[in-house]
Amino acid sequence: MARRYSASHIRQARQKQKQAIDKYNREVRRHNQGIKNSVDKYNREVRAHNARVRANLQRIKSELARLSRQSPAVTKTRYFAYRASVETLHDSYTRLERRAESHPFDPHYNRVLDLSERETANSLEVTNRILGDQSAGDTPGEELENAALRDGLRRISPDLDDRWKGAVFALDPRNPDAARHFCTSAREIIAQILETKAPDTDVFSLLPTCETTDRGIPTRRARIKYLLHLQGMTEDTLEEFVENDMENIVQLFRVFNDGTHGSAGTFDSSQLNSIKKRVEDGIMFLTDITG
Repeated sequence: MARRYSASHIRQARQKQKQAIDKYNREVRRHNQGIKNSVDKYNREVRAHNARVRANLQRIKSELARLSRQSPAVTKTRYFAYRASVETLHDSYTRLERRAESHPFDPHYNRVLDLSERETANSLEVTNRILGDQSAGDTPGEELENAALRDGLRRISPDLDDRWKGAVFALDPRNPDAARHFCTSAREIIAQILETKAPDTDVFSLLPTCETTDRGIPTRRARIKYLLHLQGMTEDTLEEFVENDMENIVQLFRVFNDGTHGSAGTFDSSQLNSIKKRVEDGIMFLTDITG
């Protein structure tokens, strides 16, 4: 015998069917909106990335042109070791860019690639400034405080933030001990970041055959390699760039120490600010790699 349905049963069935269809349509709209939001976010990030690339590539081009106009006698005799480190850094940046163009990296490399362009541009700019070109740099000096850097340092160790505050406070053309204080503090900050985030035992555990110093501990480059491995970035050209970037900053410390030894006014305020900005961004680059 056929089952008979009342009008109320039919209405309830239709209502449930409509509710199911409405729920499905809501889920589809939510899914499509999520995709649209992801695409919009990706496009915003791509546009921002491209804008930063264009700006930093233009800075690199401009600073290279300025450097080429420097007197050959000056560029060959002044700060020879430092100039060599600048050229080495630019060469490693060029290799990194060629590698990225020929074999595109995963998108999570984008920020580090952005920062590598900025580091190269900063290195060239500060070189032009300490060689006497006051037109170097397209933007005015920034304030002597950087909240993002200090937050990054505090996350590693409150002591690092205190050291940076002391280094910046000492960086004054009227302070005869500015060079020693600033360079010593900044050098110790870099060393402590590497030793804290890449401890000897952890580096040896991941890289048992890594390079070591005369004291038998991992070299700076080995620690950098370890940190990049943790971030899933095992590209040799990037490792080389980061190592050369840190070496360039160390060489800048030597120039700064030599230039201010025994005299407080060797570098003017704009040069001091450019040096400070170079070191500051270099430390931010390193903290970014630590994750």
